[in-house]
Amino acid sequence: MSGASERTILLTGVNGQVGFELARTLQGLGRVVAVDRKGLDLGDLDQVRRVVREIKPSLIVNPAAYTAVDKAETDVDAAMRANGEAPGVLAEEAKRLGAALVHYSTDYVFDGMKHGAYVEDDAVNPQNVYGKSKLVGERAIAASGCDHLIFRTSWVYGARGKNFLLTMLRLGAERDELSVVADQIGAPTWANSIAVLTSHILAQGACGGQEWWQQKSGVYHLTAGGETSWHGFAEAIFETSSLAKKPLVKPIPASAYPTPAKRPANSRMSNDRLAAAFGLRAPHWRDALQLCMAPR
Repeated sequence: MSGASERTILLTGVNGQVGFELARTLQGLGRVVAVDRKGLDLGDLDQVRRVVREIKPSLIVNPAAYTAVDKAETDVDAAMRANGEAPGVLAEEAKRLGAALVHYSTDYVFDGMKHGAYVEDDAVNPQNVYGKSKLVGERAIAASGCDHLIFRTSWVYGARGKNFLLTMLRLGAERDELSVVADQIGAPTWANSIAVLTSHILAQGACGGQEWWQQKSGVYHLTAGGETSWHGFAEAIFETSSLAKKPLVKPIPASAYPTPAKRPANSRMSNDRLAAAFGLRAPHWRDALQLCMAPR
């Protein structure tokens, strides 16, 4: 990788939850060129290649993705192109430039049948198109031979975009009672936590140079500490919120709320490899939630 003094960082998906936060946390690590979907559409592979060649970054950070999990079941080609093929193109271009790539993946690469937290080397077995497309992207990046960090995260939320937190706050203001799935377990992860940890890790990389990237390249799990169900997350949201009248949150099984895409029952992932490699861990999900919802 090029030295920090001449570093240009290409950031995709700047209007997304994680991209929005990264545009702020990456400041100071280089010249950040942040692009939205108009500037770089993962569905247009020729444009992806062209933009990278024009900007010539020494680092590509790619939080952009096709994230409509249920829609992906019938929009297979678009999901595969954005989540599978486009990351492969970014990786090929990174390899050609001698650049590094940071990419984000998902707990949905697993089938959710394991007892306990998944580790990075556990067998993958995605149960929906979204998870399959993200796994294709992971494998394309690894096959390219470029220096890379792939961060698998889960249950991402933030103060903007479309996510569970904002949906609950909206519905909670409208209804007296909500039914929320209680038998899927994971770690709600604040988009800001992902961006801050990414930037801390990249600061280490800026000091470590090429040898650091060769040693650290690979897949890491990056989720909040602790675990809960969607029902538990919803209850915590309303406990933390300033809503005058809090809705009753009823627990229901996933079978009572069928969706086009099958979700894993267990989305827990161990962050031990990340901690061992970089000395960092995301905060507990409850602590992060309080920070996210703190009055601005």
